[in-house]
Amino acid sequence: MDGRTVRLSMLRHPTAWVPVAMSLAALAVVLVHVALFGAAREADEGTAAHLWQLLIAGQLPVVAFFAARWLPRSPSQALPVLALQAGAGVAALSPVYLLGL
Repeated sequence: MDGRTVRLSMLRHPTAWVPVAMSLAALAVVLVHVALFGAAREADEGTAAHLWQLLIAGQLPVVAFFAARWLPRSPSQALPVLALQAGAGVAALSPVYLLGL
């Protein structure tokens, strides 16, 4: 098996792809909210803000479980997946930081 096949097989585990999906969903929540209502700061956090917070916070235990389970067994396969998860997390966090939401 080559390295790419090994990494792709690691992504078949839900603990590998669920955090990425949650980050992309959080990013979509922010982008849709900004597209519909603008980037103005609101006095009270709305549903979009709470949903974003739940998606971001909810993926942390999944990432921790993935790291605890797969890093000791197969670090060369787990590290690229963790980098993908971190990149997706940064992508979900960046619009909130950049727009000051």
